Amino acid sequence: MTTTPAPPATPPKPQWDPGQAEPAFPWIRSTIRIRLTLLYGGMFLIAGILLLSIIYLLTAQALRDGTQQPDFKITGTGIRIASPSCPDLASARDNSELNAVLRTCLGNTRQEALNDLLNRSLLALVGLSVIAFAFGYAMAGRVLSPLGRITRTARRVAGTDLSRRIEMDGPDDELKELADTFDEMLDRLERAFTAQQRFVANASHELRTPLAINRTLLEVHLSDPGAPVELQQLGKTLLATNERSEQLVEGLLLLARSDNQIVERKPVDLAEVATRALDQTRGEAQDKGVELRGEQQPAVVQGNGVLLERIALNLVQNAVRYNVPENVGSEATSGKGAGGRRESGWVEVTTEIEHGQAVLVVSNTGPVVPAYEIDNLFEPFRRLRTERTGSDKGVGLGLSIARSVARAHGGRIIAEPREGGGLVMRVTLPV
Repeated sequence: MTTTPAPPATPPKPQWDPGQAEPAFPWIRSTIRIRLTLLYGGMFLIAGILLLSIIYLLTAQALRDGTQQPDFKITGTGIRIASPSCPDLASARDNSELNAVLRTCLGNTRQEALNDLLNRSLLALVGLSVIAFAFGYAMAGRVLSPLGRITRTARRVAGTDLSRRIEMDGPDDELKELADTFDEMLDRLERAFTAQQRFVANASHELRTPLAINRTLLEVHLSDPGAPVELQQLGKTLLATNERSEQLVEGLLLLARSDNQIVERKPVDLAEVATRALDQTRGEAQDKGVELRGEQQPAVVQGNGVLLERIALNLVQNAVRYNVPENVGSEATSGKGAGGRRESGWVEVTTEIEHGQAVLVVSNTGPVVPAYEIDNLFEPFRRLRTERTGSDKGVGLGLSIARSVARAHGGRIIAEPREGGGLVMRVTLPV
């Protein structure tokens, strides 16, 4: 029995980090200000070159027309003509040679005048071009300064500071209209966000209270030793259903809260978070015969410790609950029977600092996961085929919550199929 190889996983899309620092040399980027400066300066330079060319041609034509003088004729003897700018005049022996020398001297003088005009004009053009580029850069910055305010406000809003407003004053132009529209959008977003927070708080109270009452009543009835066996069995079933409903409510509320940026951040060591998650899952792992291993190196990040611990706990719990021995996963792909040697499954949890970022990696043995199924695992209430639909394996929100919490901390989570079965979950967070 052969299996069709799964297509390669789609690489994750880069996400914009609102807290990312500005580059060291922002003027190197091809910004609108630089493009406007080049446009202004380039237009001035082209206009200057055209004007200089026209002046040069007109001047050359004027000099050419003005130096076409009639031939000189000298009569008599004993007359000597000399000039410092035209030394060949002294060697002229007759009128024809004299006129030839004069035309040559006048041509040289005209060319020197044109060269001097061209050189001086080029120097003036270069100086004025520098001034034009500097002036264009300053004016472009002044014109685009409202866009800078809009960008800074948008970055603050991206950090969940919805109270920020641009409040631009000045002439009623396109930029002010854009800023006013952006402020109106922020007002609507703030009202919607406030309503969402109020709804989450109310839902938290309204949903938890009846479930807690039901759990208490069921536990009281189950503690009665004189209750019939059928009633006790029914009570245990209802208690398990109630517990599942509580998990669903808690997961939904946590998912709603974790979709936003974390405002209050404190130093949190991922190694400590991973250790706590392993301690909470160790009993379940022993019951399923799953080995927990891995080395946790210090990796301190800025964030919310409770939410980060939920990431590690959800990933480790999933790795334990959906775990099968490694040879079982390979048998599923190779078509071999169960007669081979069985080994216990394992879950490996590591933390470290890699390339300036904190990394949490949770890998496990398990069923073979096709690459095209990876994205579906992070959707709420989505599980892999039918083997994850059992009611004893959660409500299908664990990976969705982990991804939302990672995004709220400015990080990301990537899942990759592991060779031989299972998954490798990689969480990357900024330090």
